[in-house]
Amino acid sequence: MCVALPALCARADGYEFFVVADACGGVSPEAHQLAIQRMAMAGVAPTTWLQMLLELQRDWARTETYDQVMEIVKAHAGAYGQGVIYAKQFAAARAG
Repeated sequence: MCVALPALCARADGYEFFVVADACGGVSPEAHQLAIQRMAMAGVAPTTWLQMLLELQRDWARTETYDQVMEIVKAHAGAYGQGVIYAKQFAAARAG
């Protein structure tokens, strides 16, 4: 309810609302899934922490935050982070 109640109230008041589904939880996996489904049915947009991070970055031309975002991605984004590491190594090998 810590996320669902404010999300549902915000939607009822006409606000656009996003919930970072993998950064919150319920008393069980089933409770979490049902809460996310309930919010989605009410118009709350579920997203993930990685999607939110990349949306905040907006594009890779924003150099003032690029390095910090890439460090988070490489350390915590699983296969996506591994792909970033591979692409950087591949580009360096081709350049040098």
